[in-house]
Amino acid sequence: MPGPGTLSAPPAGAQAVHRALGLLHCFHDNGPDLSASELARRTGLSVSTAHRLARTLVATGFLDQDEHTARYRLGPAVAELGQLTFHQRGLHLAGPELDLLARRTGATADLAIRSGPHAVILVGGSVLPSTGLGLRRPLHSTALGKVLLAWPSPTETPLRGPLPAYTPHTLTDPAALDAELARTRDRGYALNDGESAPGIRTLAVPVLDRTPTARFALAVRSTPTHLTPETLPRTLTHAHTCAAALAVLLLPPDQR
Repeated sequence: MPGPGTLSAPPAGAQAVHRALGLLHCFHDNGPDLSASELARRTGLSVSTAHRLARTLVATGFLDQDEHTARYRLGPAVAELGQLTFHQRGLHLAGPELDLLARRTGATADLAIRSGPHAVILVGGSVLPSTGLGLRRPLHSTALGKVLLAWPSPTETPLRGPLPAYTPHTLTDPAALDAELARTRDRGYALNDGESAPGIRTLAVPVLDRTPTARFALAVRSTPTHLTPETLPRTLTHAHTCAAALAVLLLPPDQR
C-alpha cells in the first residue's frame, strides 16, 4: 500500500518528476536509511522503478547511497537547498524574537509553515538541537495548523481525507473543523486544548502578508495550568507583538 511518499496526482507529463519527489518525501520522518524495496513500498512503485529513480537522485546529489549496504539517505543537494531557503525566507532572523516571546510568556514558542497536510516547525523551542528538526504535525489537530488553514494561500489545496483522532478532543468532523476555522478567523487566533496530546494547550496567531495569507503560524505552547483563561489575554498580546515583528523580518528579500 502506498505510504508517506505518495503525493496527489501529477500534472500531465510530469510523472517522472512527481515520482522522484515522492521518493524524497519518504525521508520526512527522519528515520533510518532506506533500501530500494522500502522506497518502493512507501511510494507504491515497483522496486525496479524506485531503484532507477533513486540512482538518478544519487547522480544529482539529492540522495546518497551507502556503498556497503546500498541503502539511501538524503544527499548534499537537499541540505544546500534547505540552508538556502532557510536564509532566503529570513528564518535565521526569527530565533531571537521567538526566544524573547518564550521568556515573556514562560512557554515554548515556535514558528511553522504548511507542508501538505502538516504544519512543520522550522524555528523555535520544539526544534531539536541534535538534529535541527522540529515537529511535523497534522494540521487539523494543532493550533499552528488551524491558523494555516484559516488564512490559506490561494494556491494551497483544501485539507482532504479522513481526520484521525489523536485524543478524545481532536476535531474529526470536517463541519466541526470548518466552524472552528471560522471562529479562528473571527477572533484572530487559534487554540489547541488537548487535541493533539493530552495536557497540552497551545495558542497560535498568523504571521500575515498583505493578502492576507498566513505565510507562517506562530505558536505559544504550554499546559492548561500555565495558559489559563486569566493569562491567555497577556500571552495573546505578546504573541501578536512577536508576529508583527516577524511579519517584517520574514518579508521576501526584495521587500525588506
